[in-house]
Amino acid sequence: MAASPTASTKPPAAPNGTAEVFIELRDLHKRFGEQEILCGIDLKLYHGETLCIIGPSGEGKTVTMKHIIGLIRPDVGDVFVAGMHVNRLGEREMAPIRQKVSMLFQGAALFDRMTVEENVAFPLWESGVRDRKEIKRRVLEALEAVDLAEHLDKYPTSLSGGMRKRTGIARAIICRSECILYDEPNSGLDPIGSDIIDQMILRMQRRFGVTSIIVTHDMRSIFKIANRVAMLYRGKIHFLGTPDELRASPDPIVQNFINGRSDVTG
Repeated sequence: MAASPTASTKPPAAPNGTAEVFIELRDLHKRFGEQEILCGIDLKLYHGETLCIIGPSGEGKTVTMKHIIGLIRPDVGDVFVAGMHVNRLGEREMAPIRQKVSMLFQGAALFDRMTVEENVAFPLWESGVRDRKEIKRRVLEALEAVDLAEHLDKYPTSLSGGMRKRTGIARAIICRSECILYDEPNSGLDPIGSDIIDQMILRMQRRFGVTSIIVTHDMRSIFKIANRVAMLYRGKIHFLGTPDELRASPDPIVQNFINGRSDVTG
């Protein structure tokens, strides 16, 4: 059952100014054909922080996130993860980055012909772990963290949308990633399912110290889970601050967006 939004479910405090920078984007530019998507993104993310990225559709939110794990390379600018210069690494050199940072795609990207247990274990097999007892132990640990331990023998087609996404979270944390990137984790879910995912994200932060970046349009989630919010608009970071600062912003572009008024893109 989803927890009610009491004080105990609020996100942990954001890291203070002395916290270590985990991810940094410097002057990031990206163009697809004639369309310039990113026009100079500068952003720092700190260890243990939850950052939500918002903005109108087509503003480069997912594109920004994919730069972090090298799925997209910038035309101009630099990406750093744990001090490593991502866009100077070749594909074979990306393994340490992808051990530190996992990505949960919109549909969870599960393998339909594998059980929940096999899906969650897949990253361990890919990384060369062969001890079956160790794999089983870590799969159960990950599934218990997302309240799915009793469903390990099911196939994705028999799971609800929320359960599939929780399976994806379990797969993302099984290699003990320090950071999880979530692409629209609440999309397609009813309010209860959405709240369960929010509670899972908070639990990962508290239990494992996971750093999170979440692309979302769900404003309710933002005010539940975010330490900071970055709003992309016309290829740049238009706003960066806490959820309270977002709510109180006098900027009409910000207010139009968070209140769902259509002239935000005018």
